[in-house]
Amino acid sequence: MHSEGSIYRRFVLSAGLVFLFCLIIIFAVVTATNRKLIYEQAKTEARALFHSIVITRKWNAVHGGVYVEKKAGMISNPYLDNPDITTRDGRVFTKKNPALMTREISAYAEREGLFRFHITSLNPLNPDNGPDAFETAALGLFEQGGKEFFRSEQQQGKTVFRYMAPLFVEQECLDCHARQGYRIGQVRGGISVTFGVKDIKKIQDTYTFIFIAFGGISILILLGIGLYFTKRLIRQIAEARHQIETLAIIDGLTGIFNRRHVLARFSQEFERAHRLKTELGCMMIDIDHFKGINDTYGHLVGDLILKETAGIINASIRTYDIVGRYGGEEFLVVLPDTNFENTLSLAERIRKNIAGGLHKKAGVPISDPVTVSIGISSLSADDLSANDLFLRADNSLYTAKRAGRNRVARSAAEH
Repeated sequence: MHSEGSIYRRFVLSAGLVFLFCLIIIFAVVTATNRKLIYEQAKTEARALFHSIVITRKWNAVHGGVYVEKKAGMISNPYLDNPDITTRDGRVFTKKNPALMTREISAYAEREGLFRFHITSLNPLNPDNGPDAFETAALGLFEQGGKEFFRSEQQQGKTVFRYMAPLFVEQECLDCHARQGYRIGQVRGGISVTFGVKDIKKIQDTYTFIFIAFGGISILILLGIGLYFTKRLIRQIAEARHQIETLAIIDGLTGIFNRRHVLARFSQEFERAHRLKTELGCMMIDIDHFKGINDTYGHLVGDLILKETAGIINASIRTYDIVGRYGGEEFLVVLPDTNFENTLSLAERIRKNIAGGLHKKAGVPISDPVTVSIGISSLSADDLSANDLFLRADNSLYTAKRAGRNRVARSAAEH
């Protein structure tokens, strides 16, 4: 039972581990999918920002740049020829070309903690527009026909998403970049977009925590339920096994051992007595005229006589003595550590108890005394097996029957 319980517990634990493994796989797939969706969301946002600045730059380029009044502290673009103009009323306006406008919009957005634009190329006019490692890799890809480049990076302890797409030379661009040898349709650089993904990461981490917590709680609940039902199953199996074992060794009518089990126990006790050099007694008991009882009173009464006889025998012996129904109306009693005299004394007591009281038992509808004949034997040095002891008791039983029944007989070797 204990071993079987361990087997069931190992089964539940194994099932739990399999479930945990499946949950980990699901978690990995969900996490990967979640990260991919977050990546796609970041790419969509980056594309939108990129195209918005490109459209804004195009508008600026189509109009040949935008002039704004030059305020105190404002620095003119040093990379433009004659960027300032003075009106008749004496006010000074300075030209904001697409590149400068991009930088200033980026500066505004960066101060607000939103995003950052950076226009760059492999051959920039402004050294501040020189590419970093990410942008250099992107520009190399664009030279080979790539359409976009993106990845996550760590910057100053924060996770940011970086995106870059190429800028192509258009007619309006040649006003500023013709001297660099660009041709219409040629890739002349690109604009990178950088923004933090803290909020997106926070949402991802929250969902990850919820998923892990839910999975952990689910595993604990399932393991608890599994263990509970396993214990119930073990208990039910134990009860069922006990019933099966009982049915396998107990005579269904009398409630004592059946023939197979009493003979098996007899062999065990014989081996024990032979090994330890101890005494062993044996009785064969047969109900006298039992066929006549069945014929006269019916089989129901006969069954009742069998049960009452078994009850009287069982009540007369010790707890470690062994009694079983050998067959029909015959009973076999095995008496460990019992010599011949004590076996004879017990047999007489059983005979008298049955003859004096069985027919008076409540519910037994018979007025004539029910008697038994008993044959006894005890272990001798010549016995080679339990069968030798049994045959002497069985022969003694027939001696008792031939002598008139209702008596105890013993074999000639034990006179």
